[in-house]
Amino acid sequence: MEEQININVIIADRPYRLKINPSEEEKVRRAAKEVNDKVKSFQSTYEAKDKQDYLAMAALLFAVEVEKGSHRAPEENDELYAKLDELDKTLADFLK
Repeated sequence: MEEQININVIIADRPYRLKINPSEEEKVRRAAKEVNDKVKSFQSTYEAKDKQDYLAMAALLFAVEVEKGSHRAPEENDELYAKLDELDKTLADFLK
């Protein structure tokens, strides 16, 4: 088990201290940047009373994206995995 580290991320101009596995740091920082980018985009497009409104809109958008991905038909996943296997074999042959 990895020893956890403390990191600070800023979301919507507020600092948050998180305790995470070192292997997750890059993903957490990318996710925080994506949230901040989405909040800034909403701020430039819509008027709201406070940043919580923008955060709520960003959370809803990300939740919809997750729902779209989780409701893929099993056949789509099978096709994707088959293509990935084919690509893996092609790369392995090339590297030999």
